Amino acid sequence: MIEKLKELTKDTAIYGISTIFGRFFGFVLVPFYTNVFDREIFGVYSYLYSILAFLNIAYIYGMDAAYLKFASDARGDLKKDVFSSPFIFVLISSVIMSGLIWLFDGQITASLGLDSEYTRIVFYIALILILDTISLIPFAALRLERKALKFATIKTLNILINLGLNIWLILFLKYGIEAIFISNLFASAFSILALLPEIFRKFEIRIDFSIIKRMLKFGIPYLPASLAAMMVQMIDVPIVRMLEGDTVLGVYRANYKLGIFMMLFVTMFQYAWQPFFLNHAKDKDAKTLFSRVLTLYAVGAAVLWLFISLFIDNIAAIEFFHGKTLVGKSYLSGIYIVPIILLAYYFHGFYINFTAGLYIKEKTNYFPYVTGAGALVNVAVNFTLIPVMGIFGAALATLASYMITAAGLFAFSQRFYPIPYEFPKVLKTLSLVLVFGGAFYYLQFTFGLDVLPKFLIFILFIVLLFLLKVLNISEVRNLLNSIRRGK
Repeated sequence: MIEKLKELTKDTAIYGISTIFGRFFGFVLVPFYTNVFDREIFGVYSYLYSILAFLNIAYIYGMDAAYLKFASDARGDLKKDVFSSPFIFVLISSVIMSGLIWLFDGQITASLGLDSEYTRIVFYIALILILDTISLIPFAALRLERKALKFATIKTLNILINLGLNIWLILFLKYGIEAIFISNLFASAFSILALLPEIFRKFEIRIDFSIIKRMLKFGIPYLPASLAAMMVQMIDVPIVRMLEGDTVLGVYRANYKLGIFMMLFVTMFQYAWQPFFLNHAKDKDAKTLFSRVLTLYAVGAAVLWLFISLFIDNIAAIEFFHGKTLVGKSYLSGIYIVPIILLAYYFHGFYINFTAGLYIKEKTNYFPYVTGAGALVNVAVNFTLIPVMGIFGAALATLASYMITAAGLFAFSQRFYPIPYEFPKVLKTLSLVLVFGGAFYYLQFTFGLDVLPKFLIFILFIVLLFLLKVLNISEVRNLLNSIRRGK
């Protein structure tokens, strides 16, 4: 089992280092935008990207997940059919959908509540959608073949190109918000060019409709499920815009973006986790292995959550480049939502862990129930709490929806693929997270906390993990020795 855990750790490290590197440079765009654009413009940008995110789901309709499932079992010549058929099918459908957007771009712009000056951006969005969608299956192929380094290199270069073009177009050529979408377009085009060798190696000009039929049967449940999941992530954007306006939305989303530190951890785990559990699903010790992975995630992510939550306000207030801050100073009034957003991502990691059972048993038709419940909770809590609590209510809505989706997926997964999780350790960890979270908000907003008390709180958390026997010294020592020896 140790060797298998190391295999997961190795892939996670490759995805993680490259993802952190790439996303860090991508995250530079947040302080860049918030120190260049006013809050209203940043709000409009956030709204447009929420629309792009929803359309990305509709364009791929679960075919990338279906490819991962069927390609993992394909052998010989069937591998090319399993790749080519969905690739061509998705390409055709993407061109058709973007063609409709171009045909009715003026009407679409008006229906979104945007001025006519944004019509050209709608055109760019339609083109970005084609390029991003047709790259998803080649990227999935790289993940399945464990070509983590190549995957990570292309993703990182994509973000660097995006970053460089943003800076050049906005600072030097004095473009406005349009520069963001032009930069994205060129970065997406680069990814396609970089993937061409992989595409040509696997591609044949033919569609096997029997494969497409099976993939659609597997993947279509991902469409409502993924749309619901995107609602969990992004539905707060149009709701905050509707109830509070673009300026408040700008403040909310700028601080929401600071959740990237937990999101990175969860994302890099997700990239490695899916191929890992698919490849080891038939192992005799699979369930014991998966149980251990959940415990390691729960503890590691909890430590990361507390550290960032304690010190994010100190980090965000650090000045650089002549008084610039991590997010523009006019946005810092919303920094108090960050620990809630981090906690939401923490629970999303549990959701990702619990996907294994439904994937392995091909019960993907249950995903819509889980994510649908999360989406409904998100919408209901947003409309209930935003008028009373403002953006803090929107953050709580995000947390509530992620907790619901994690709990719901756990119930279904255990029904079809029961795993003997280390419940005492996981529940102790969750209890510590919730207790320390509540205590932090009380102390921070009642008395205020300096750096030294924050360090003491963090140390106390680590000590309690040992005292409650969630961690033990010999286990940690053995893990550290194994990592140091590279074994």
